[in-house]
Amino acid sequence: MGLEKDITHLNHRSYNISPLTSRFQHVTSPFQIGIETFVGLMISYKQKPIKQKQQLRKLKRRRLAFQQLVPTTSFHLITPSLTFALCMCLLHHHHHRLLHQNLDFPAEMYQSTNLSFSSSFTHRSLLLERRFRPRRPRKPLNFTPSCVSSDPNSSENSINLSSKLISLLKAVPNWSDGIKERRMRQKRSLYTHENWVRHRSSLRHLRHVSSSASSRVILSLIPPVFFFTTVAVLIAGYNSAVGSELLPSFFPVLRASPLPYQLTAPALALLLVFRTEASYSRFEQGRKAWVKIITGTNDLARQVVSSVNGPSGDDEVIIRDALLRYIAAFPVALKCHVIYGSDIADDLRNVVEEDDLSLILKSKHRPRCVIQFISQSLQLLNLDSTKIDTLESKMLQLQEGIGVCDQLMGIPIPLSYTRLTSRFLVLWHLTLPVILRDDCHWNVVPATFISAASLFCIEEVGVLIEEPFSMLALDELCDMVLSNIDEAVKSEKVIRNRIIAKKRMHEIKHSSNGWHKS
Repeated sequence: MGLEKDITHLNHRSYNISPLTSRFQHVTSPFQIGIETFVGLMISYKQKPIKQKQQLRKLKRRRLAFQQLVPTTSFHLITPSLTFALCMCLLHHHHHRLLHQNLDFPAEMYQSTNLSFSSSFTHRSLLLERRFRPRRPRKPLNFTPSCVSSDPNSSENSINLSSKLISLLKAVPNWSDGIKERRMRQKRSLYTHENWVRHRSSLRHLRHVSSSASSRVILSLIPPVFFFTTVAVLIAGYNSAVGSELLPSFFPVLRASPLPYQLTAPALALLLVFRTEASYSRFEQGRKAWVKIITGTNDLARQVVSSVNGPSGDDEVIIRDALLRYIAAFPVALKCHVIYGSDIADDLRNVVEEDDLSLILKSKHRPRCVIQFISQSLQLLNLDSTKIDTLESKMLQLQEGIGVCDQLMGIPIPLSYTRLTSRFLVLWHLTLPVILRDDCHWNVVPATFISAASLFCIEEVGVLIEEPFSMLALDELCDMVLSNIDEAVKSEKVIRNRIIAKKRMHEIKHSSNGWHKS
């Protein structure tokens, strides 16, 4: 308050300060800056919302007082620490005053304290003519740090940024996985004699290498192999920078003894071998199950065709034809049950009737629903109990096939074993550049690439054949069953008539006692 009275007193007095003004006109010492800041804050501290003319008159008087005060002040009497302390205390007090009045810091105060340490700074540039707005209540100041801000827009922006980053990182794996899944749903064909000749050809190695770009195993290796190769490049570059003294001396060289790798290499080999062997055993179970299913279906259809005879309009023949359609529909329903993305409605539309198809589609387990159709049709046939028992035993074989397929689909190899193999491979290749640093230097990059491509390829093959049904030619097997049943029905009458004709010819040529008739 004393300094403010001095400023008011200076408004009504005049001093001859032209020599001092010319002397201190370009002074930019910390003392002058502190005094200018202090006076500017004092002036802005006592601003009142009055009329515009009174504001302009007060502003002129304050500017005149400021111009007279600065040159005549004894700078050697005020230390820099005292000046800074006075300015900070006043600023802190001014901030709390505005905060209690629900006001923000006036923009004029920041303009008045916008100091520069350049040589062109003068005390005249500290205060400018400003327009003052009437004081009105405002919202309380929000001093919440940005790191804990509750602004929903900022949180949404951060979430969007993180989601975009995650989607960018997942772009290559999603691309390779999409190609792999599309390849797995492609129809496979049964091998013929020409396929086996091509399979045994001496040029098979060249053919296999040339088709590597389209291999789903190779495409699935792109994300892990290139990731570990990038890690190897970074570690090799870091070690080279440390060795060339491009980094400070306290950065260590990443190196380690290869002895732990020599001791754990057999364990990794055993993990990969057992993993692949377990997957191949599952593939064999699936293949054998489908062999039994196809064999049982063909045998069941054969016995039904041979057991039921009669004219085309007979009830027994109508039931037999419906039963044969159900038998042909069973492998198709089971194939759609174990192959992801199969269209069972399209596959069965030409096999069974529409009303039967709608009932099959509504069932939870469609292969078992087809089995019920077969069982009910067998009970309606006029057959003896021995024949019925024989046909029921063939249906038991189909039921066992359903059980094996459900088991292979629902129960994978123990997940702990699969995860252990994956983690072992990842840790192995993350630390491989450190182990090979002393022996390979920059050659650690191709060494890591070759090692990752080889070992992850073996692991990927084990994962692919763990689910065996996509590796089997199930579409052709189902088509083969359908064609076999159609051929059996068409040839049944022809073969029966031919056998009856041969029997009659035999009775004509031979007498009842075994001698030829004369």
